[in-house]
Amino acid sequence: MIILLFVLVLWYGGLFFQSFFLHRYAAHQVFTMSKTMERITFILTWIFQGSSYLSAYGYGIMHRMHHAYTDTEKDPHSPSYDANVFAMMWKTKTIYQDINKQRISVDERFTKNVPQWKSFDSFASSRFSRLLWISLYILFFAFFATAWWQWLLLPITFLMAPIHGVIINWFGHIYGYVNFKMKNTSKNLFRFDFLMMGEGYHNNHHKYASRANFGVKWYEIDVTYLIIKVLDAVGFVQLKPVRVKR
Repeated sequence: MIILLFVLVLWYGGLFFQSFFLHRYAAHQVFTMSKTMERITFILTWIFQGSSYLSAYGYGIMHRMHHAYTDTEKDPHSPSYDANVFAMMWKTKTIYQDINKQRISVDERFTKNVPQWKSFDSFASSRFSRLLWISLYILFFAFFATAWWQWLLLPITFLMAPIHGVIINWFGHIYGYVNFKMKNTSKNLFRFDFLMMGEGYHNNHHKYASRANFGVKWYEIDVTYLIIKVLDAVGFVQLKPVRVKR
């Protein structure tokens, strides 16, 4: 069952750094960290996301735009304006690349203090880097796969970050329950979010975008937030105090 463990490590490792670094740090800046820790986290994000590595700069800006334009024509990803999940994925990819490669002008409010490491991003996002990771994944499966069906999991390792994004940005705006009535379609996918480490509390997050803890109800346990609390306690990051208006 080495293959299953490998896929789980990539799933939760990549998901954690997407939630912790790209989402809560780059986009919303709910905590701070030193420049050294930031660079280390860039590298760890590349290691765990591998072939589907996402730039903190491109992701951070695009996610801020999603909050500003939720469920409107300017939303980078919305089931309300995309015909199907594949159309949304393609649109998201195009906008992300345009932002990350600075091919389009972006309002300054979306770029303020978003972390950027141009030289590293250039390498980590390169075709060479992505093909290297894909080759390593294939070799790992070739050595450790013990049944034909395990090879069906291989494409997931290639596209881990986009899959995480689709679960929240498509299904998180269609299925689930709401704690807060809002002028958008955001929903909480799970009562206890074991699958997405807190990212599934999407309705809560749209209500309190600057809140580090995405859980609101007692049973809405945000695993990523718990890890952030530990990192804050040992001094690796510093949580910002936030006053939530109700």
